[in-house]
Amino acid sequence: MNTTPAAVTPGTTRLPYQGEHEMLRETARRFFEDCRPHREAWEAEGMVPRHVWRRAGELGLLCPRLPAVFGGSDGDFLFSVVLIEEQVRAGLAAPMISLHSDVVAPYIAHYGTPAQKAHVLPKLASGEWIAAVAMTEPEAGSDLRGIRTTARRDGESWVINGQKTFISNGCCADLIVLAAKAESGISLFLVETGGLEGFRRGAPLDKLGQWAADTAELFFDDVRLPAEALLGAEGQGFGLLRERLIEERLLTGITAVAMAEMAIRHTLEYTRQRKVFGKSVLDFQNSRFKLTEAMTDTDVARTFLDGCILGFMEGRLGEAEAAMLKYWTTDLQNRVADDCLQLHGGYGYMLEYPIARLWLDSRVARIYGGSNEIMLEIIGRSL
Repeated sequence: MNTTPAAVTPGTTRLPYQGEHEMLRETARRFFEDCRPHREAWEAEGMVPRHVWRRAGELGLLCPRLPAVFGGSDGDFLFSVVLIEEQVRAGLAAPMISLHSDVVAPYIAHYGTPAQKAHVLPKLASGEWIAAVAMTEPEAGSDLRGIRTTARRDGESWVINGQKTFISNGCCADLIVLAAKAESGISLFLVETGGLEGFRRGAPLDKLGQWAADTAELFFDDVRLPAEALLGAEGQGFGLLRERLIEERLLTGITAVAMAEMAIRHTLEYTRQRKVFGKSVLDFQNSRFKLTEAMTDTDVARTFLDGCILGFMEGRLGEAEAAMLKYWTTDLQNRVADDCLQLHGGYGYMLEYPIARLWLDSRVARIYGGSNEIMLEIIGRSL
């Protein structure tokens, strides 16, 4: 009899899933399982081949929340939840589908002109284009007001100068949502990278984890963009970034809880089988207590997460609550991953075991999307 709690199985929640969500889950599960044998090759390359993105587009796994007229599936937010959970379940940090579909595409869908939407969104949904968002700079991470990249109007063009760093999908992006300082304040621009004079990418950055998720520095030297590259109104970029960061932090929380659940699942399987002093590791009281604490904390996090997901779908998830979710769940993710690795003993330090990769891939979650210290500042200001 299997007594494993539902909390350790991604997708087992109190959310209102329907048949269409389960159909997508099955398609996503098969796609990511097909990807798994290629993970080490992709990690060696530092990125995922473009044909994988196109295959994801063919299967309807890219931008499923977009309207059908733009190549989407008219799906709700639960479509994104399903895709994140299944990718975590497969142990894959890349391709960074959620960044492409749930972070970048909504900028165009919410703030783009009809012409921008018609030009860009079908290419993102099909996988013809890969997307990135470029906010972070060497001197401006979580503090977006410190951005130094500039955008100067020159006749019918914008002239961009500056540098971005830690840009996920940066090595392969065909479209970049760029944050830069114009005369009236931070503004957003759509940058189509193909053959763009003055634009260049650095070599893939050598990271602690998420090795197949390409990350790069981007350089803009007198890059000229057409006037229609402006996304939204000039000077309103900071407000748009803050608005979209609520969703981004929710997405981070979804990933964090799913990864904590998978860490527990891997550790239950290992501790049941591994024998020490003639009995399984799970038979030791310390092991049971550690896993009980992890499972309880993760189930509490799942309950909070489900409430935030429903709140977002109903238009009532606020900035402070999203910050609470992001910092709490990513701290939990790292704590659970570390405790679970410890229960594996020496094998937990071996990359052939899933817990080792999960531990490595977890650490950045407390940094990106706004560091957890900044999350505490956001929550504190709400008091």
